[in-house]
Amino acid sequence: MSFARALAYFLREAWVSLGRSWKVSLVAVLTIAVSLFVGGAFLVASQSLARVVERARGDSRVVAYFEPETPPERARELAERLRRSPWVGEARVVTAEEARGRFVATFPSLADLVAEGASSLPPSVEIEVLPGAVVRPGREAWLEELRASPGVTMVDDDREWVARLSAVVAVVRGLGLALGGVLLGAAVFTIGSVIRLTAYLYEEEMTVMRLVGATEFFIRGPFYLEGLLQGLLGGIAAVAALAAAFWAAQERLGGSLLGRLLAAEPPTAAQLAGLVGVGAAAGLVGAVLSLRREALGEPPVDEM
Repeated sequence: MSFARALAYFLREAWVSLGRSWKVSLVAVLTIAVSLFVGGAFLVASQSLARVVERARGDSRVVAYFEPETPPERARELAERLRRSPWVGEARVVTAEEARGRFVATFPSLADLVAEGASSLPPSVEIEVLPGAVVRPGREAWLEELRASPGVTMVDDDREWVARLSAVVAVVRGLGLALGGVLLGAAVFTIGSVIRLTAYLYEEEMTVMRLVGATEFFIRGPFYLEGLLQGLLGGIAAVAALAAAFWAAQERLGGSLLGRLLAAEPPTAAQLAGLVGVGAAAGLVGAVLSLRREALGEPPVDEM
């Protein structure tokens, strides 16, 4: 029998077996789909956060906040002075009204916290630091001088939150890998258990096939392909769920800060294909591990 005919036989038998035991097979497919979905969701979130960090590193900013009662002229004077500094590319005044508009646009559900006419948000000066000045010696002294400027109550340096966000990216990526790995291991175990249960149901047929001279590859092939199909179906289900979840996040959170952080960019085609491939590989591994020699009722080899 040629390899193509054997493969067609394996595929036919695998589909028949999936149809007969569809309930337990569905459990295996859903288990691997959940594991890949969780891992993929953490992958998308960490990828979006990492790109936000990279953009922030290339566009360093410093924000000087004033007391709420500070007259606008003082903020404009500081901005004009900063434009002449060798550290600064641009300095822009943000009034209290403009700060309120930004807050409402980013957090519409919290608009009541900054009611019209309230002085809860202070004016500020946004400073774009020149790229070469980020690592230039003397930056800390320049920041201390800025903090000592009249009316300035706080100076926010982008490098601080970028460092915190970098740590968050590492935690999210590590948590996703760990959780996805545990769930994937559980999926491999589930698929292996389903394949082994199916093999027990065909134990008499396999014994007859050995007696008539069938090879182990021919006997085990349909089970291997069944595990691969279960993993493949689980991977496809995970990719579909991940795409649907990303679309829903874009619809609900697209304009918010959380949406820009966690769902800024969709997963790439290569990443989605990789998830499907991991699912298929996990199913095949589960089938191979479950079909040990003693698990199939193969008679032991006599020792000489």
